[in-house]
Amino acid sequence: MALTNSQYDAIMRIYEQKHLRTHDRQTRHYREIYEKIPRIRKIDEEISSLGADGARAMINGHEEAPARFRTQLHALREEKQSLLLSAGYPADYLEPSYECPVCQDTGYVNGRKCRCFQKAEIDLLYTQSNLQDILQSENFASFRMDYYSSDYIDPVSGKSSLEMAREALHACREFTDTFGHTFQNLLIYGNTGVGKTFLTHCIARELMDQIHSVIYVTSSQLFDLLGSREFGPDPEKSQAASLLDECELLIVDDLGTELTNSFTVSQLFICLNDRILQKKSTIISTNLSLNEIKSIYSERTFSRISSSYRLIKLAGDDIRIKKKLMK
Repeated sequence: MALTNSQYDAIMRIYEQKHLRTHDRQTRHYREIYEKIPRIRKIDEEISSLGADGARAMINGHEEAPARFRTQLHALREEKQSLLLSAGYPADYLEPSYECPVCQDTGYVNGRKCRCFQKAEIDLLYTQSNLQDILQSENFASFRMDYYSSDYIDPVSGKSSLEMAREALHACREFTDTFGHTFQNLLIYGNTGVGKTFLTHCIARELMDQIHSVIYVTSSQLFDLLGSREFGPDPEKSQAASLLDECELLIVDDLGTELTNSFTVSQLFICLNDRILQKKSTIISTNLSLNEIKSIYSERTFSRISSSYRLIKLAGDDIRIKKKLMK
């Protein structure tokens, strides 16, 4: 999950290319406008000269210079915008057009990684781990209801497998539609092979397409990263663990498949609790029942999950076996 130096350099080269594209586009716009509206070239020359004259006046002690400079500058800019609009151009046609206006394509805001940089990190990691290939095939558009039966009745809820799948799909759609506006967490649980991981892939794909930062880890990977942060100074794993804190959505797949001990129990509570306090969403998928979660990870952790997560249950026959039979 960690970025190597070469990976970091690759991302920075992307930002350098963004700057070059922005500069080239702005240069082309200026050439076009100077040719079509010569007066704008004169205005820019006057603005440049005005700045130099204003600086000299301030050095020479003319107290009224700043106010006069601002008035003249405002008038020139107003004229420039008016000429652009009259010629059918946007008022900001000569301004830099950044792909990310938040960081102006630098990747950083006030010394911290911009959301677009975090997204670039995660996209690179996904590309190199082949997860993006999975998300191409496992998404909302390819989610199929015909794998769920109206004859299979869940003994606990009394609902059919098909009814539960429809409710789960609706909840996951609602999660992505309101993401960034409504703070939500999901626990998707049920027996093996009923589509829990598929639904988490659907959510990941949808939110990544919306340029949200999503980290997807198995439970074993999660505790490996948390353990390295706690016990050993591994720079690469520490960098990856920091992504767990920074990402907008953390997806933990197959909770319960890791080797469980007192460390994993305490770290799971800390991780989930910290993200709840920071209002950063988390999705957990697991084959465990609610009683098993409470028994394995403590009542304190289960209490945080049950009070802060939307519980989604799937039931039915193993879809992977159904697919093989259909083939």
